[in-house]
Amino acid sequence: MNKFLLVEDSALVVKVINHLLKTSTDLAAEVATSKKQAIEMLRTAKRSEYVAAVVDLHLPDAPDGEVVDLTLKLGLPTIVLTGSLNEHTRDQMIDKPIVDYIVKESRFSYEYVLKLLRRLLKNKEIDVLVVDDSVTSRTYLKQLLNNQQLRVHEASDGTEAIALLQQDPNIQLLITDYHMPNMNGIELVKNIRQNTTFDDLVIIGISSHDTNGLSAQFIKNGANDFLTKPFSNEEFQCRVIHNLEALENIRKIKQAAHTDYLTNLPNRRYFQSKANEILDQHKSKPGICTLAIIDIDHFKRINDQYGHDAGDQVLIEFSDLIAQGFQRFTFARAGGEEFYLLLPGLKTAQAIKLIENFREMIEDHLILLEQDSLTITFSAGLAGFNGESLPELMRVADARLYSAKNSGRNQLCWED
Repeated sequence: MNKFLLVEDSALVVKVINHLLKTSTDLAAEVATSKKQAIEMLRTAKRSEYVAAVVDLHLPDAPDGEVVDLTLKLGLPTIVLTGSLNEHTRDQMIDKPIVDYIVKESRFSYEYVLKLLRRLLKNKEIDVLVVDDSVTSRTYLKQLLNNQQLRVHEASDGTEAIALLQQDPNIQLLITDYHMPNMNGIELVKNIRQNTTFDDLVIIGISSHDTNGLSAQFIKNGANDFLTKPFSNEEFQCRVIHNLEALENIRKIKQAAHTDYLTNLPNRRYFQSKANEILDQHKSKPGICTLAIIDIDHFKRINDQYGHDAGDQVLIEFSDLIAQGFQRFTFARAGGEEFYLLLPGLKTAQAIKLIENFREMIEDHLILLEQDSLTITFSAGLAGFNGESLPELMRVADARLYSAKNSGRNQLCWED
C-alpha cells in the first residue's frame, strides 16, 4: 500500500478523501490537521514512507503555505489544495516545484487528487528523453519532469537521441527542440517515425517561435504535440500528462484487441501475427520449431454436467497452467476449448516430452468448483516446422489432433 501525507484541517475534506479511498487497494492517507502535527509526523517517518504529500495551502497555524514549502524542502512530491483561486495564488503556485494545485470545489476535485497520485506512481517507471543543444533548456525541462517523478535522460542533438532510443527501449516520451546543430527537431522526428520500433513513442516538439507553420510541420511528420516557448510550467505539465494518458489508452486498446476476454491469454489474432514472425526467423533452421494444437477433452460434457460457470472456471484455470508451464513460448486461446502452442528452438521429440509432462500434470490436477471438484484431460496434435506456411502447419497439427481424439483422447499425436 502506498501511503501519502494528507495535511488538511477540514474534517469534511478528509472525510470525502477517505471515503474515496475505501475501495482503494493502492493508496492510503495519513492525516495531519495542522502544521505542528505534520512536522511531528514527518519527523518520525522515514523519507520513503510517503509517496507524496497533499497539502492545504491555508492552515490555521500556517496561513501562507508554509507546509507546502516544508514538504517541498523534504523532497516530497506535493499536490496543493486551495479553497479559492485568484491570480496571485495561481502565480504563487506556478512558481513552486509542485505537482499541481487543485481548487476544493466538488467531489471531482478529490477524485482528481487520487488520479494525480496514481499518475505519480506510474511516472516512476516511465523514461523521458529531452533533446536540446542548450544545457540551460535541458536543465529547466528536466526539473519540470522530475517534479512529476519521471525518469529523465538527456541528449544534446538528434544523433545522440537516436542512439539513446536504440539503447533504451523503455523511453516512452521524447521532447525535442527545433533548433539544433546537424539535425533539427523535425528531421529527428522523421528519422524516428521511419523506424516502426518507435511507433508507440510520444513526441512533443518545442520551439521559441511558430513561424511558417512549424507546429503543423512537427505534427505532420509524426510528433504528437507541440509547444511554443515561453510556455507556463502548468501548460507543460498538462501536455505531458495528457500525452502519457493517451499513450496508455492506446496500449489498453491494443492489449484488448490481442487478448482473450475470458482467460487473459493472447488470442488467435495475436498468435497468428507472432507465429508468422517466429516461423520467418526459423526458415533457415528447419526442424527446431514445433506447433501444437491442444483441445480439452469432453468439454461439452463439463458444461452440461456442471454448468457454464464451471466450464469458464476450467478454461481460466487451464489457461493459467498453460501460461505457467510454457511462459517462454508463444501460446493463445484459439477459441472454445482449443489452444495453440508454438515452441521455437525445440525439435519435435523435445516438444513431445515437454507437452507429455504437462499432460500428465493436468491429468492429476484437481479443479475445485464452488460445490464440487473435477479433473480434466486434453488431446494434442503436433507438427514440426519445415519451411511451410503457418496455415499449412496448422492444418497438419489439426489433423493430428483429430487422430488423437479418435484414438481415445488424453494423448498426443505427432505422426500421420
